[in-house]
Amino acid sequence: MIVFMLSVGLLVSVDGQNKSKAPHPGGPFTKIPAEVLPKLESHEGLVYATYGDRELQLDLYRPKSLEGELPAIVCIHGGGWWRGTRKNHGNVAKALAAKGYVAATISYRLSGEATFPAQIQDCKAAVRFLRANAGKYGIDTEKIGAIGLSAGGHLTALLGTSGGVAELEGDGGNAEQSSMIQAAVPMGAQTDFRRHHENIEDSDPNPPGEKPNIWVQFLGGKPSEVPEKWKAASPLTHLDANDPPMLFITGAEDQETTHAEKFREKMRDLGIPEGLHKIPGAPHAFPGRQKWFDEMVEKAAAWFDAQLKE
Repeated sequence: MIVFMLSVGLLVSVDGQNKSKAPHPGGPFTKIPAEVLPKLESHEGLVYATYGDRELQLDLYRPKSLEGELPAIVCIHGGGWWRGTRKNHGNVAKALAAKGYVAATISYRLSGEATFPAQIQDCKAAVRFLRANAGKYGIDTEKIGAIGLSAGGHLTALLGTSGGVAELEGDGGNAEQSSMIQAAVPMGAQTDFRRHHENIEDSDPNPPGEKPNIWVQFLGGKPSEVPEKWKAASPLTHLDANDPPMLFITGAEDQETTHAEKFREKMRDLGIPEGLHKIPGAPHAFPGRQKWFDEMVEKAAAWFDAQLKE
């Protein structure tokens, strides 16, 4: 007779041999608690930038219980600049909205459609859109932050450091508004592109398989071919005393380059508040697991509260 048993962390095979399955260290896949969602006002598919016939959209969330002007946070998804959608950061936006923010997760042009600086221009257009529509969505125009993972973390850091850099503004709309932000949380982010020059220069720009050389596709060439783009895309290039406080969050198992040591050292020299939080045991894509996601939201929300609410 074959008996099937269900218990936490235990699988029973049909041959009668018990096979233990340890719980994932990051917990189950990330979900927003069901009781949170009805408490959020949602506006999905808002067109925030147009380039001819091309429209870019964002999904915006706001707590129903809070009136007046709230700080806003732009959420920027990852995917190596060549894949991903705004839905990838939907949980991030909803979780931060539940913490008292207007949070918007944005689409942006991927590298298969347009090379840099299209991506940062889209991020800046999203910030300008939020300011232009502050009255409609209850946004404090003086308190806007950004958060993103991986490629989105890079764009978050670049958004923070490139305020006033005209060639990165783009023409996505609302040109009368500022694209500067007041706080940032780059996650799993690269901030100094010069560290990648040597490996990229000797790499195959068109490797076999579906995945492109993400650096070359994003920037439109190797460092020797488009050096000005490699320089302009590096957040460290633009860092100065006018830039906002930044908290870097990364998985403890991720590359050390995501610690942004040189970048944060310069921030300290400039007197800009900075920080680094490493999530124990977590890999690069830590927001996908509940335990790591919850820790990230707690740290990010505390940082944004300190910078945008106090």
